[in-house]
Amino acid sequence: MERSRDEKKKRGRSSPRKGHKYLFVIGGVMSGVGKGIATSSIALLLKNKGYRVNTVKVDPYLNIDAGTMNPTEHGEVFVLESGLETDQDMGNYERFLNIPLSSDDYMTGGMVYSAVLERERNLEYGGKCVEAVPHVRDEIIRRYRLAGELNHSDISVIEIGGTVGDFQNALFIEAARVLKVEHPEDVGFVLVSYLPVPGTLGEMKTRPTQNAVHQLNSYGVQADMIIARSKFPLDEKRKEKIAASSNVGVDRIISAPDVDSIYDVPINFEKEKVGSVVLDILNLKSKKRANLTEWKKFVHKIKDATTEINIGIVGKYFDTGDFVLSDAYLSVIEALKFSAAEVGAKVNIDWISSKDFQKPDAKLSVLERYHGLIVPGGFGETGIEGKIRVIKYARENKIPYLGLCYGMQLMIVEYARNVLGIPDAHTVEINPDTPHPVIDVMPDQKDIIQKKHYGGTMRLGSYPAHLLPGTLAFDAYFNSGSYKLKPKTYKLIKERHRHRYEVNPEYVKQLEDGGLVFSGTSPDGVLMEIAELPKKEHPFMLGTQFHPELQACPLTPHPLFTAFMKAAMAKKGSL
Repeated sequence: MERSRDEKKKRGRSSPRKGHKYLFVIGGVMSGVGKGIATSSIALLLKNKGYRVNTVKVDPYLNIDAGTMNPTEHGEVFVLESGLETDQDMGNYERFLNIPLSSDDYMTGGMVYSAVLERERNLEYGGKCVEAVPHVRDEIIRRYRLAGELNHSDISVIEIGGTVGDFQNALFIEAARVLKVEHPEDVGFVLVSYLPVPGTLGEMKTRPTQNAVHQLNSYGVQADMIIARSKFPLDEKRKEKIAASSNVGVDRIISAPDVDSIYDVPINFEKEKVGSVVLDILNLKSKKRANLTEWKKFVHKIKDATTEINIGIVGKYFDTGDFVLSDAYLSVIEALKFSAAEVGAKVNIDWISSKDFQKPDAKLSVLERYHGLIVPGGFGETGIEGKIRVIKYARENKIPYLGLCYGMQLMIVEYARNVLGIPDAHTVEINPDTPHPVIDVMPDQKDIIQKKHYGGTMRLGSYPAHLLPGTLAFDAYFNSGSYKLKPKTYKLIKERHRHRYEVNPEYVKQLEDGGLVFSGTSPDGVLMEIAELPKKEHPFMLGTQFHPELQACPLTPHPLFTAFMKAAMAKKGSL
């Protein structure tokens, strides 16, 4: 009888499935070179060539997961269906492949060391001296194999975070090397490197990439393909130069210049025959001709759009020195792009710091230029009163509004204060002593907070919600090809969560009597998942307790973002 997924995960070193292939993607020269997009694009091409592919992200840091990291330092936390809080690259994988990933597709140094230490405490190493090699290395190998096994995939495309030469990722590369030694026909390596064009020279330089190849060689690993990232396309002369110094054939040196959109990358890779090169590296034949027709249609929708829609995102995770870190809201940005393309529009996004509206005399009239406003998820009190003022302005001036998680909670606070006449209404996250806690901590979270057990303890992952017919939310889902709701059955939707606080059930009736509509609830009716104003009161004023952006994909835009963009287009038509 086939063992369950959990039973398989409890085993020791996993045995490889016969003929399973592994492609490791490693970065060279500098971080942020585009390994995640390269990994996503390669996986998409392999999928379109008829293979079952799973993608794995390796984050070498010692955090157990990404949940406790500051967004301004690490970027967005992407939540899987399982509830695991991961690196934003997992979001790129899901968006490109249009499939949900599992917890087994993500690995951190903290996970690996935690598992090894737990085994040591349980005497599972039989009293041996536990060391990085072989024990930690073998745990990494086990996880590489297990991800492919549990996904029943043909090929695992594994991105090792960081840059070759980093101390932190050396063991992960060593584990990949061992797999290559054990199964030389089944393992390949891709180096994603960068070729700078110094302004004072005006010439593309190959030496940093040559050094990265040599550094990878020092690990006992030979690159099978080099993806050469640069501002400009790579010419034949430089391809030949890299090939001569790296022992990689010219046909396996891939030019990857900057493009208008990350969604152009698979199309560029297809032109460079990346899918065929990878199959050759892994000793495989194409099962079918890669077909990017639908993908190309999506890309053309983005490029051909002429109607420009201005959307303001009001948040606080923007400040990082003299720069704006949009990565903190990456999934929101991409979800807007997908839905804009769906309705034939181009979205212009402005980053609005909520701290600019903290003072009572702040000029909110600057918001008039926007066709829609979004308050995304977040934590803490910084800029909170500024956000509430923005929400009030959006409600009173009929500007389409979409509140995501915290954005819904503050929408409730604003409504209670300014419509129901409860000036002290607040969330207990900010004011634990508020006499009117319209947003309260979930009962099962109180003990967790007192004990300061913060990591991985929120309401995380996918949960069902029941939609109320005749509402903005219901209509959005019902009219979407992604969910296919049937009018007679009112099927439940499933969305991903990441929060500790909820609408206080004690205030639900008062809020409803005051005109607010809870158009989505948990199946038992206890938790309020979607709040909105009736269409006769506002063209689009809607908040979600969940994060719809986490399920938006290029070929399947999220219904609520699409409905929001339609409302924004209507707003522009009325200006």
